[in-house]
Parts: sequence; C-alpha cells; structure tokens
Amino acid sequence: MKVRIFDTTLRDGEQTPGVALTPEQKLAIAQKLDELGVDAIEAGFPIISEGERKAVKEIAHAGLRAEICGLARTEKKDIDAAVDAGLKYIHTFIATSDIHLRYKLNLTREQALAKAVEAVEYAKSRGLQVEFSAEDATRTDREFLKKVFSAVTEAGTDRIDIPDTVGYSTPQYIAAITKDTINATHLPVSVHCHNDFGLAVANAISGIQAGAQCAHVTINGIGERAGNASLEEFVMALQCLQFDDKFETNINTKLLYDTSRYVSKIVGIQVQPNKAIVGENAFGHESGIHTHGVLSNPLTYEPISPELVGRTRWFQVGKHAGAHGIAAMLEEYGIQPSKEQTHEILEQVKKLGDQGKHVTDVELLSITGEVMHQEGLRRLVHLTGFSVSTGMGNMPYAFVKLNIEGKDFIGTDYGVGPVDASINAIQKITGEIAKVRIKEYKLDSISGGSEALCEVTIKVEDAYGNQSSAKSIGEDIVITSVQAMLDGINRIMLKKILKQKNLGH
Repeated sequence: MKVRIFDTTLRDGEQTPGVALTPEQKLAIAQKLDELGVDAIEAGFPIISEGERKAVKEIAHAGLRAEICGLARTEKKDIDAAVDAGLKYIHTFIATSDIHLRYKLNLTREQALAKAVEAVEYAKSRGLQVEFSAEDATRTDREFLKKVFSAVTEAGTDRIDIPDTVGYSTPQYIAAITKDTINATHLPVSVHCHNDFGLAVANAISGIQAGAQCAHVTINGIGERAGNASLEEFVMALQCLQFDDKFETNINTKLLYDTSRYVSKIVGIQVQPNKAIVGENAFGHESGIHTHGVLSNPLTYEPISPELVGRTRWFQVGKHAGAHGIAAMLEEYGIQPSKEQTHEILEQVKKLGDQGKHVTDVELLSITGEVMHQEGLRRLVHLTGFSVSTGMGNMPYAFVKLNIEGKDFIGTDYGVGPVDASINAIQKITGEIAKVRIKEYKLDSISGGSEALCEVTIKVEDAYGNQSSAKSIGEDIVITSVQAMLDGINRIMLKKILKQKNLGH
C-alpha cells in the first residue's frame, strides 16, 4: 500500500516556539522537501501576514512536483487569502471538542458543524481541493465526530484529517476513530499526530494500519510543544518494520539525513544526539561488545544500514571501547598495530575515559604513535600562542601562533566576535599552509548556570574535498572553539599524510 506523506514543516513546524522563517527560507525548504519526495507540502497559513502570503505564493508557483496546500480556518476571508496566494488546495479546520467549543470558540456543537459545512461548500465553490480537519478530534465526542465528518463529506470535501491536537490519543484509540471515519465518509483519511506523550509516530502508524492513507508529519518532528510525528521515523518504520501489510512511500530515504540537517540549520533547532534515524548517535558505537558485533555483522546492533538514510556508522573510543573497535578506527588511517600493541593502546584509552576525558581521533593516534614508536603519529598542528581582545566599541581581534610540522606561523585577524576573530586567524594560517578551511561551525550549551559547559562541533575541508569533523567541550567558548578547530585540522592532515605513506608502500 502506498502511503501519502503530507509535510507540514513549513506550517505546523514553523509554529515551534522561537522559529520564524523568511519567505526565502520557506521556499528553500520547500524545494528540499520536494527533492525528498513528499507528496504534499503545507506551505503556510496565508491569512496571518503579508510575508506568509508571499511565501505561500512563491512556493505555489515554484513548479514543484508536490501538491502545495495552505491552512485556512472555516472563514471565507481565510479561504480567499489562500486563493489569492495561488493555491488550489486548502486544509481547513474547526475545533470540535467540547473544551475547545466552550473555552476557545464560544460555539455550540451545532454552530461549529454549520461553520464547517459552510466553509467546505464555499471552498468548493472557489474550485479548491479541500482537506477538512476536526481540530482536537481525539478529545471530541465520538458520535459527534462522526456526525461532523459525515456532514462535510456531503458538503463536498475531498479528504478528511484526524488531528490528535494535544497528543492525547493512544494507538488503539486513533485506530478506532480512523475506522469510524472511513466507514462514515468513504473518503481518503489522514492522521495528524502530536508528540506530547511521545506517541506521535506510533499513533500515525496505527492510523495507517487502520486504513488511513496519509500522515501529516514534519522534518525532525518539529512543531508546537513536544512537536509532531517525525517524517524520518515514520517513513523508515513503515519501510522496515514488520507489518501484515507492505507499506511504501515516495520518499528518497537516502536524502533523509541531509534534509534533516538542512532544516535544523535553517530553523535553529538542534536535533538531539540520541534521536532515532537522524540523531548524531543513531549509528555510533563505543561499547566493545557492540563494536565487535557490528564489525562481524552490522545487523547485530543496527536495525538498518546507515547508508539507507544517507548516514555512515562511526566508532567512538572511550572506556567502553574494545580491541576490535580500536583496530577498526586505526585501520581507517592505514595503521595495523599488533594484538599486544592494540591492547596496550586500549588500556591507555580506558584510563583517559575513567578520568572523564573524551578521546578524539587525534589523541588516539598520538597514543598509538607512542605505543608503536612511530614519530609520524602525532599532532601536526600545535597551538603555541593565543590571545584575543574585545570590548565595547572595538572590533574583536585575535592573535594566533601555530606550530605546523615543526615550523612556526603567526596569524592575526578581526571578526564579528572573539570566536569569529580566532577562527579567522587560524584559517589565515591553515588556508595557506595546510589548504584546510572551516566548512561548518556549531555551538551548543550542554549545561545551565553561569559556569555552563559549551560543546563546539566543527567540520573542516581540505583542497581535495576531504572532510573531517571534531568536537570539543569546555567552559570558555573561545578556547573550546579554537581547540575543536585544531582537532579537526589535525585529523584531516593526519589522515591525508598516513594515506600518502601507505600508498607509497
């Protein structure tokens, strides 16, 4: 069975607290969603602002393959705004639960029903395809919900949507009202599930199993409060888990990770590391038991191949690591220590882990160099001097002194802030000497208070397109950023030099 993917990242996703997108950003995300293969894009809510109307209009006229939809209340002015924005498809809604009717709309059930029917009839008279939602459906009286859906069906609606507006449903209940709706309307049914109890994806899947043909989802599950059903989790669950029926979507799953990162960067909402499918740790392994299993057969500790969603697996060295993982990581650099040397390296890694230290690839190579008595396995770039000045009225300025393979280099530069100035100064040196430039910078706070720890992740790229990333954690944002930058540079330079040496042999 083919399942329709209705993406509402640009509408419900943008309702995430703190998120506001420009028309240009919305169009760029819509193009990414279209490349991903979604069937419908809810571009926005045209009536709410001039910028929103402009964004929806640009997306509607962008020549995308996906159907473009806009949200509208059961008000003629909302429907007219959608038409004026160039839409041919609207998603109109009115609340039907008693709590919404009494405290939000101040309407009786009969009045809400009449507004729903009038809106659908008006939208159809304007030549629109209509998807009707009964907001807060899962807290609506079950018989009244069927009555509403039957009435809008008679009024000419093309699709019915069942919103679990506050994530209140269970998989069993959403299945039951999905069956009710199909029996009452005989129309294509969608489910729109929120994640307030962490059940959005489970509820969406249950609705599909009960006969719904479509799910409303967002990239990374963003949305109001706890968010929406996550597109990537929903799609991969349908594709890979064991169901009585076989489900398919039009999603190009190899673009999932890239799309996730793209949206995350634009909206400014970080994906939690342990998030399913697209989280940074989803295909990462440290435990020796797990690493050994994955190296023997990835399916031992991975439910799917990471390449299926545009990812690669990675191993982390630390106190939980095992000899097989250490050997696999060193093999990436063309290094093959003996069994005894591997165990000696492992012991040193575990000692650092017991001290609470994060062991980077560069540190692993340094330890390996000492154990194997190989001078070449060491940091190639050392920070030997560093200062930064900043203050009101003065543009931040940084001085950096680096030692690269035994030679000293000095760089100075300005920036919009002390971090920017420091990284600019480093790049001024490494861009010329090592042909390495920064490609991506990300800063996150990982603890609260005045002594909060920050986490800096940096991606660097050399002149040949090879990329490397590094992460550093510390109290000082500037020093932590500089450390991450140097770790990334060391990693990419070591990898290149070691590969050249191995090719020479």
